[in-house]
Amino acid sequence: MKVLKEAVSLQLTKKKERMSTKNDSQAFYAKLKTQLEETTQFPTLYMYKFIVPSSESKIQQVHKVFDNMGAVIDTKQSSKGTYTSVTITVNMESADAIIAKYKEVSVVEGIISL
Repeated sequence: MKVLKEAVSLQLTKKKERMSTKNDSQAFYAKLKTQLEETTQFPTLYMYKFIVPSSESKIQQVHKVFDNMGAVIDTKQSSKGTYTSVTITVNMESADAIIAKYKEVSVVEGIISL
């Protein structure tokens, strides 16, 4: 019985963590949207910076998100070759469009948005 209670407690804790992460993400994007709208005149040239594990497939996933947008994409591998910095400069039409791209790349495993 004690093991079952611990298992249920662990499941509830994990569920709360997932909910908290989702709420944190929503709050982050809401704040970013407000900041972008207050400080940026659209359309604008926007620079994205990401750190990605140095896997060609992961780097290509990031490239694919910005395909056919006229984006300038620069990559630089870390000194040990473990990670790759990806800098993308692209013309964006709105704060919502910027945030949509952040959300699209967030599915890349191990990606860090700067």
